[in-house]
Amino acid sequence: MDWQSRIVTDPDVLLGKPTIKGSRIAVELVLDRLADGWSIETLLEAYPRLSREDVQAALAYSAERVREERYLAIGTSAA
Repeated sequence: MDWQSRIVTDPDVLLGKPTIKGSRIAVELVLDRLADGWSIETLLEAYPRLSREDVQAALAYSAERVREERYLAIGTSAA
């Protein structure tokens, strides 16, 4: 999924949070709703400006961000 054509950041819109292009719908909002158990269909009904491709772009954007994260193990816990 080529998320670059659908996800934008603009310091004048939602303080620069990544949003769906042409809207004020944050990627964060899309992820929060899906994490809360909303189906894609429910999300699309609640936010008519969203398309299925926008939701897929939000997921692809987020996956790429997590993939790029670097993690450092600080310690281990006893099991």
